[in-house]
Amino acid sequence: MKQETGQIAQAAAILRRGGLVAFPTETVYGLGANALDAAAVHRIFEVKQRPATSPLIVHAASERMARAYAAVWSPAARDLARRFWPGPLTLVVPKKPVIPDIVTAGLATVGLRVPAHPVAIALIRAAGVPVAAPSANRFTQLSPTSAEHVRVSLGDAVDMILDGGSTPVGIESTVLSLAGVPTLLRPGMISKEEIEAVIGDVAEVSAAAAGLPHAAPGMHRKHYSPRTPLLLIAPGERPAGGRGAVVSHRSHAHGVVRMSADPKRYAAALYATLHELDGQGYDWIAVERVPELDAWAGIRDRLTRAAARE
Repeated sequence: MKQETGQIAQAAAILRRGGLVAFPTETVYGLGANALDAAAVHRIFEVKQRPATSPLIVHAASERMARAYAAVWSPAARDLARRFWPGPLTLVVPKKPVIPDIVTAGLATVGLRVPAHPVAIALIRAAGVPVAAPSANRFTQLSPTSAEHVRVSLGDAVDMILDGGSTPVGIESTVLSLAGVPTLLRPGMISKEEIEAVIGDVAEVSAAAAGLPHAAPGMHRKHYSPRTPLLLIAPGERPAGGRGAVVSHRSHAHGVVRMSADPKRYAAALYATLHELDGQGYDWIAVERVPELDAWAGIRDRLTRAAARE
C-alpha cells in the first residue's frame, strides 16, 4: 500500500506540473492532464493525434467537485449524479469559464463525470485538480483496458502509467447532454432506459457534422478500431477468403472466439479480445452482430464505428 500511495503522489505531482498520466477508470484507461491547464491539455491532443473538434471529458473526485465547474447544475443533473456516480455516466452541462476552451472544443458545455475506480479517485484527490482524460491510445484506435495496452499504443509519450489491472466495465461511458432537452450523445453500459427511469424521456443524436466541434467524444464515424479490418456479420455468416477470426456470443463452433451472451460481460472483454486478435496477423476480424436491445446499445455503437471504413 505504501508503494501504491507513493505512486499516486508521484502521478499527482506530474499532473500539477503539467504532465500526462495514464490511469485506470472503470471504463477504459484515460490519458490525463490538469483540466485547468490549457498547455497540458494541448499535450493530450498532440500525443493522441486527436482533432481539436473532439472535446474531452473532465473527471472529478465527487459530485461537489464536478459542480464547481458547471455554470448550471439542474435537478436532472443532481438526480442522475446521485443515482449513477461514481460510475460510467458523463453529464454534458454549461461550463464555467475556468475550464479552458481547448478542453471543450470551443463549446460552451463540458462533459463531467466521477469515475468508479479507487485509483482514479485517489489520483484526482491527490492532485487537487479536475483531470481531463480521453482514452489513453492513438485517436480512432482500440481503447486500452490494461496498462500494457497503453504502453503498446503510446510508449514513452506518457510521463507515467498507473497500473490498476483490467478495467471492469470495458467500454467508454454513456454521455448525456443536459444543455437543453436531455439528449443521449453516446450510448454506454448505463442504458437510455435506466436514465429515463430517473429523469423521463431522453432524445438521441446519431451523427456529428464533419469539421464542426462534436458535442461529445466518440462521435467520429470511424472509431475504436483495431489495425486489422473489422467486419460485422450475421449470426452463422463466415467471410470468404483470407485468414481471419470470428467472434460470436452465440456460436460454440470450433475455432470461433466465444464471447459472453451477457452484455456486461461482453463489454468487459470486448477491447481486450480485439487487442489480442489484432496481434495475430489476421486478414480480418469478423464479429457477429449483437442484439438490437437497449442493454447492448453501447456495444453496438462501438462495433459499428470500429467496422466503419474511412
